[in-house]
Amino acid sequence: MSWIKEGELSLWEWFCANIIKAGPMPKHIAFIMDGNRRYARKCQVERQEGHSQGFNKLAEHHRLSVPTLPPLPDREKLQKHGVCIRVLGDLHLLPLDLQALIAQAVQTTKNYNKCFLNVCFAYTSRHEISNAVREMAWGVEQGLLDPSDVSESLLDKCLYTNHSPNPDILIRTSGEVRLSDFLLWQTSHSCLVFQPVLWPEYTFWNLCEAILQYQMNHSTLQQKARDMYAEERKRQQLERDQAAVTEQLLQEGLQASGDAQLRRTHLHKLSARREERVQGFLQALELKRADWLARLGTASA
Repeated sequence: MSWIKEGELSLWEWFCANIIKAGPMPKHIAFIMDGNRRYARKCQVERQEGHSQGFNKLAEHHRLSVPTLPPLPDREKLQKHGVCIRVLGDLHLLPLDLQALIAQAVQTTKNYNKCFLNVCFAYTSRHEISNAVREMAWGVEQGLLDPSDVSESLLDKCLYTNHSPNPDILIRTSGEVRLSDFLLWQTSHSCLVFQPVLWPEYTFWNLCEAILQYQMNHSTLQQKARDMYAEERKRQQLERDQAAVTEQLLQEGLQASGDAQLRRTHLHKLSARREERVQGFLQALELKRADWLARLGTASA
């Protein structure tokens, strides 16, 4: 899947795009699309027009599309381009009619898989993280999880973004250099790019600049940091499992330093049981969320 829509590029843009694509390319870019109101003031138009232009920048057939996103209300084009829409946030805060429209869009596109558009709406990162903690607590209360199953890795899977990889790049436009409570958990190893351009004026060249920054930091900072963090998570989980096995062996009247094969057998069983519980919990959580969306969509029909 190409991040660059080649069909509408000039010769010079096409040449530069192919140079960029020789390096590591991001699979997921997150935008804080800032500057719509300032754009409206700059152009001396109504504030709503600034937001409309910002929306058009996201939805239009544009040469920086990654890949092409059709106008969102057009169901036929959504299907043609395989755009799966996911709306992330505390949707309970929204009016019921708007919740129903969102549910319809999500339900209609849920099986499309060529392009994924995550829209953060009624969203803060702190709420997302606290909601993930509540979901895990619900799993424990329902008997689906043991308290010892709760971990950073499981919290990852309970976030609104659990179906998407963490962003490779987070871009904020308009010159602001704050994250503003946006994807704080997911961007811990992302390349952060702050650009002065107002979002409705974002161009192919602005995206090229962001990707170049990502490429310059990819191997030394991002990938290495992510790999080291993943290894550290595995090490910590193994230490917890080994401690649990030691306690179990002692409870069974066996020496904690029993033979290696016995410890390996217990470790394998412990890990397998935990994985079974976690997968059962995640399936139940997915069904709970899908049921809520389905009921919303049905109520509006």
